[in-house]
Amino acid sequence: MNGSLGDLLSSPPKRARIEIIPLIDVIFFLLATFVLFTLSLNRSGGLRLSLPTAETSLARDAVGAVTVSITAEGRLAWDKELVSFAEFVARLQAYQQLEPHPRILINGDENAPFSFARSVIDEVRKAGITKILIETRLRPASP
Repeated sequence: MNGSLGDLLSSPPKRARIEIIPLIDVIFFLLATFVLFTLSLNRSGGLRLSLPTAETSLARDAVGAVTVSITAEGRLAWDKELVSFAEFVARLQAYQQLEPHPRILINGDENAPFSFARSVIDEVRKAGITKILIETRLRPASP
């Protein structure tokens, strides 16, 4: 007699199976989401500083721009590399010669000396670069 109750009770129980294909699909989905999220981050090429706040901040496109960081101590960095003021001027002139549409992103600490920031902007203008972006943090709306 096929399929009798006695046959069912005497057969070994089926083992549970873990299906790996749906698990792989979920992992690839999470990986793709993470990659797309990190590509959409708007990162600066400069040093990590305490940026000043502003209410009128606009989204900026830092792609193709050189980031010049000004620390609170008045030191300069060219794309995360600390440089002297003379080296900054030399790199600025070389950058202006090589790049058809040069752009400078100034990433200054909120406690950086203003006179030093003014000198940096002045040198950028002397080099003939007119596209100067200043990075700030968006000030939270006051209640």
